[in-house]
Amino acid sequence: MTAYVSHTTDSRNAYELSEWRKKVLGYTDIPGDPNEPGHPQCVIIDPESGHRILFIEGAHGEKAAKNRVHLDLASRAGHRDQEIGRIRQLGAAVISDLRGEHGPGSGWVTFADPEGNEFCVVRSPREMTQ
Repeated sequence: MTAYVSHTTDSRNAYELSEWRKKVLGYTDIPGDPNEPGHPQCVIIDPESGHRILFIEGAHGEKAAKNRVHLDLASRAGHRDQEIGRIRQLGAAVISDLRGEHGPGSGWVTFADPEGNEFCVVRSPREMTQ
């Protein structure tokens, strides 16, 4: 038996964050259950795998410290640097750029999403075998 990521909780605005993450991840709304502004719970789905992420509005206040757990993202079809550029254009804020920190081709960029949640963009599996 194994587990999977089921929920992303405590968003300030579930609709806005789910819309932003759809652009980053290529996820969509569930057919027949569209997310709407003001919805306190919004689900998005990966059209390829069926994986779902649920955003729930919470009342725990602003982020006060570095995330202890965050997602690392890799490009499905391109390269790390292309994905970094695409995500930057979507409005993610760069927290740190550690590309090349451990030699040529190594490293990652740490971003913050519109609500300040941190995530990294790493090399794709294809890049790791080149």
